[in-house]
Amino acid sequence: HRLEHDFKQGGFPMMFMTAKVDLKKILITLGIIAALIAAGIWLLGDEGDVATAGAEVSTNDARVKFLQDFGWQVAASPVESSQVKIPKGTSEVFDRYNQLQKSQGYDLGPYAGKNVMRFVYKITNYPGATEPVYATLLVHKNQIIGGDITDTTPGGKITGFSKP
Repeated sequence: HRLEHDFKQGGFPMMFMTAKVDLKKILITLGIIAALIAAGIWLLGDEGDVATAGAEVSTNDARVKFLQDFGWQVAASPVESSQVKIPKGTSEVFDRYNQLQKSQGYDLGPYAGKNVMRFVYKITNYPGATEPVYATLLVHKNQIIGGDITDTTPGGKITGFSKP
């Protein structure tokens, strides 16, 4: 009878809802999120400096100098030079790699589907290296459009051009 009276007066009955919360599932979800954030930080490394986007590198000497400007000593000639195609569309791997590029002032997105040159140099002064470390430069029309430093040690990192 009281409920009927409240509706006639424009009121609504008070309702309580309860939900069972699985603390274990919440903690697991938070742990996964923390692991993804940590993995992103590990993948990107500590990128303090931003590279000069579009540096002119029409010669081998110019590419070597570009790397030397970051403090790297490299072999005088690339260990590999080849044409590669920047993928169209997105994938988890490409997106992570392009995030690294964006963190240092580059973006491979505008080059999707285009052929670019890839030059790989062996770094001779990587701190504490026990396995080879390589610098990769991606070049389009004599302009650097991206690249990385790859430590091939098991568990090694792929980072931007900045020296650790």
